[in-house]
Amino acid sequence: MSSLFEHILIPVDFTEKNQAALDVAFQLASQNRSRLTLLHVIETVEEADDEIQSFYDMLEEKARTEMAQMADRFLGDKLVVEQSILFGRRGSEIVRTSLENQVDLVVLSSHKIDLDQPPKDWGTLSYQVSVLCQCPVLLVK
Repeated sequence: MSSLFEHILIPVDFTEKNQAALDVAFQLASQNRSRLTLLHVIETVEEADDEIQSFYDMLEEKARTEMAQMADRFLGDKLVVEQSILFGRRGSEIVRTSLENQVDLVVLSSHKIDLDQPPKDWGTLSYQVSVLCQCPVLLVK
């Protein structure tokens, strides 16, 4: 019998809040022997000159180091984990990646909504991705 979630996408930005999403994804992947993709998107600006390109190169190198450390946990459990670094707009790249790579579940960190002012928090990246993705999305708070 195949797993419900054969391919899990985990968008990361290397902040502390990612840890909860990584923990949940690890549990799901371990139980289902899922394949994982760690995704980091480096936001770009329209006009890129040589100075900005060298800045992007530095960010990419730092992301590769951080992502390799995150992947170690999954590799230690003998899970298949891919690492992807893209350039562009975070929301659209997450949605595009989920579609193009036949992702079954996106697991990403989110935040708790302020119940006194709910509309102010609905425009965040995690909520946009949860609406736009065509596969299930698990927001980890």
